Amino acid sequence: MNMKKKLSVALALAVMMLAMTGCMQNRDPSVNWRLSDSRANLPRLPEKLSIGKNGVPVLTVHDVSKDKNEDMDIENYVMGVVAGEMKNDWPVEALKAQAILARTFVLKFCEDKTSKYPGADISTDVAEAQAYAPQSINDRVRQAVDETRGMALSWQGEFPNAWFHAHSGGMTELPSVALEYKGGDPEYLKPTASEESEKAPASAKAWTATFTLDQVAKACADAGTRVEGVKTVELGEKGESGRVKAILVNGKAVSAPSFRIQIGANRLKSTLIDSVKVEGNQVTFQGRGFGHGVGLSQWGAYQMAEEGRTAPQILQKYFPSVGIVELW
Repeated sequence: MNMKKKLSVALALAVMMLAMTGCMQNRDPSVNWRLSDSRANLPRLPEKLSIGKNGVPVLTVHDVSKDKNEDMDIENYVMGVVAGEMKNDWPVEALKAQAILARTFVLKFCEDKTSKYPGADISTDVAEAQAYAPQSINDRVRQAVDETRGMALSWQGEFPNAWFHAHSGGMTELPSVALEYKGGDPEYLKPTASEESEKAPASAKAWTATFTLDQVAKACADAGTRVEGVKTVELGEKGESGRVKAILVNGKAVSAPSFRIQIGANRLKSTLIDSVKVEGNQVTFQGRGFGHGVGLSQWGAYQMAEEGRTAPQILQKYFPSVGIVELW
């Protein structure tokens, strides 16, 4: 074989090896922790999604700010979500963890649910899905999404529930307690101690929220429990983290997660309530944390990233025994 032919064969072999390995040589080798190389561990992509020319699934997203449906690949959608769910100047490893969660969330949504917006696979409505802020995409967000391209969480070959929240208040909680989730508590979501960053806003670490008796009564009714004239408000059963599963109003149990949503989740920041007091025409709650408290704590991820932890290490903490797979 002459030298020209030898070079051609060598080049062909190099191209073949590159095609087999993709771009994994630029990826953190720890990304595939707890998963073998078996393709059986890869969750199936939702059948209703088409695949674009670049091999990335295409979504029809209803943009509520424009009140119209738009087609985009998942990677572009995830960029907008990461920019909407985290500040774009946060540590890259925290942003990468958020990108993997965002990708997992949308795939599971498309697999299990139907958007309330006709013709859409998902929307930018936070009441339905994830925050979305494409105007806040910067180089740091692009890097986080590019370096996790195609990566999602996998639990026994299925997409797990990729829940996250702002600040755990020190410990995460079971979905049945903090979300009133009826699907059973998954093995991969157990109460987990979480060291939150000292840079978190003081209002997320500890907060006080005061409401009128009428506001409390209305929130109870909207949560499915009608009370006549609020006289007493007490804390009911608690989970391992200290989050309240039920609030007792006039002795009646009201779902704490539902009550929080109805009375205002940005005021009653979590169900990690330490005390409640009725004085005159007002009810005052004192508590810690921000968000439902299930899954990844964003300020906990921030702290871990600042300590030098990688995105896989961050996700492994909050989703123990769940693996990361590369789907495209």
